[in-house]
Amino acid sequence: MSQSKFRFLFLALLAGFVLFMAACSDNGTDSEPGNANEDPDTEDPGSEEEEDNTDGLYSIDDFDQTKTGGDIIDGGSLTYGLSSSDPFEGTLNWVFYSGTYDAEILNWFSESMFTWDETFVYTNDGAATYEIDPDDNRVITLTIKDNVNWHDGEPVTAEDWAFAYEVIAHPDYDAERFNATVRNVEGIMDYHNGEADSISGLEIIDEKTLRVTFVNATPSLVTGGIWSYPLAKHIYGDIEVADMSAHDATRVNPIGYGPYVVDSIVPGESVTLTKNEDYWRGEPALDNVTLRVVNPNVAMEALRSGEIDMINSFPADQYADNVDATNIDWLGTTDRAYTYIGFKLGKWDTENNVVAYDPENSKMGSKELRQAMWHAVDNNAVGEQFYDGLRWAGTTLIPPSHSEYHDATNPGREYNPDLANQLLDDAGFVDVDGDGFREDQDGNELTINFASMEGGDIAEPLSYYYIQAWEEVGLRVQLTDGRLQEFNTFYERVQNDDEAIDIYQGAWGVGIDVNPLNLYGPEAAQNYSRYATDENTELLLRGISDEAFDVDYRIDVYNEWQELMVEEVPVFPTVYRAILYPVNKRVTNAYIGDGTGMYRYQIGVTEDSPVVDGQ
Repeated sequence: MSQSKFRFLFLALLAGFVLFMAACSDNGTDSEPGNANEDPDTEDPGSEEEEDNTDGLYSIDDFDQTKTGGDIIDGGSLTYGLSSSDPFEGTLNWVFYSGTYDAEILNWFSESMFTWDETFVYTNDGAATYEIDPDDNRVITLTIKDNVNWHDGEPVTAEDWAFAYEVIAHPDYDAERFNATVRNVEGIMDYHNGEADSISGLEIIDEKTLRVTFVNATPSLVTGGIWSYPLAKHIYGDIEVADMSAHDATRVNPIGYGPYVVDSIVPGESVTLTKNEDYWRGEPALDNVTLRVVNPNVAMEALRSGEIDMINSFPADQYADNVDATNIDWLGTTDRAYTYIGFKLGKWDTENNVVAYDPENSKMGSKELRQAMWHAVDNNAVGEQFYDGLRWAGTTLIPPSHSEYHDATNPGREYNPDLANQLLDDAGFVDVDGDGFREDQDGNELTINFASMEGGDIAEPLSYYYIQAWEEVGLRVQLTDGRLQEFNTFYERVQNDDEAIDIYQGAWGVGIDVNPLNLYGPEAAQNYSRYATDENTELLLRGISDEAFDVDYRIDVYNEWQELMVEEVPVFPTVYRAILYPVNKRVTNAYIGDGTGMYRYQIGVTEDSPVVDGQ
């Protein structure tokens, strides 16, 4: 397709989105999600406000985070959708997984040892407790509760917890958990390098108690800084570490100690679970749970028909057209995540397990080029036109879900194509041959290869919006291989620094710990842009230093780091995200977000069959 024909098609598509939004705002019939504590038959208290919503936009502030009420029936079953256009990978162990969908499956049968409160600090309400040594805050004693058992009846032990550390630190380990958090355990690098037979910072006190000594006491220790997933040594102990991630124990017969037990797996498609009657919190409310992949394009049809009761992530761009579903209650919260554009600036040094930052030999090595590409895109318009206001322009790499550390005063790089053009001109990116596209600083043709993933209906038009916006400032950008990438293929290519990728569109879930070291540090395999400078490293380390126990100090450090990232732009956030959680009206004790005080084993149903839209 020619550029002119494509441009006309894409602008027509955008116009269609605008007309769609106008239609939604004109009819005045959409209603806000009901209050979870109200009888579903009562009038929605938000309906009148929604009738005044003439701009067709929604706000995450209007959603509840919990849904309770009703009597739970015995013997209930539930079908849970995994919103994906691709199969899930099926690496079903926290030590080895990498995909979002695998993590969602894991949450049903293999939970963290810890829970956390609304400020993301570990509590002692989970499967284990922790105690910081008053004389040395580098030392933390972890105690597993007595009634926490693996699904085969074996107790979860301190040895299992230590074994997880040993596997992750083993030289033959082939996943991504050997990050700065894990490396903070005393003696773990000696073990990893073959200079010690054990990890000196791990001391098994008794069957249920593990004492961990860390190299540095950091404020992140109790907000995600402790590896919190034991590995069943009685199962994995006789398997070679290099074989563990692909072994049947991980992919066919995975085990956990959570509320449900894996009964059967259809690879890439579905997982059937049954209740764990020996679950340490108490008997789960459901007898059976089925998790299955549902294409985002048909997710709402499956929800309206009752084919599925819930779904892990509902496409925000489909909310406005489906808010009227009579069988659905909507929950929502601000996601601990952001979507971003990343620039390839080096390689991963596999021999030394460090980032090899090499901007001089990178097509995207010019800071001004990267700054201009951020200024060229209107992410507020993206949030409004593609997501009806349920995504909004990102400004920094600490999202607003972590409100204490997100610098709300930092505007990022706002949409300004004139400034983008000026930056490119001043940096020497000019159109030498008059074809409408800029050459590089040496006068050579500049073609930027852009990798983006398949997804719902808007994945392709959104990618082409960015391509079109960059074309408007004279940059020739094309999709890698001329098409969108399948999810698993995309991340494999990005991880392996495929030379056919110059920039890419990804998304990060940042977890409960605000510390960005594991995403942007020099030893972070997930630092896919391969950006590493002394200033960046120094700020990241200051953020987990002894001084950072002073919250005000830590805030200042992370504000400075956010400012550095806005200046250097190894990646830039495009949009922050709302998570929408549609729930069939028969489901109760559903929740979304952190610090709600509700747990997965409590989710139940009040009727045998799902409620169907219109009935």
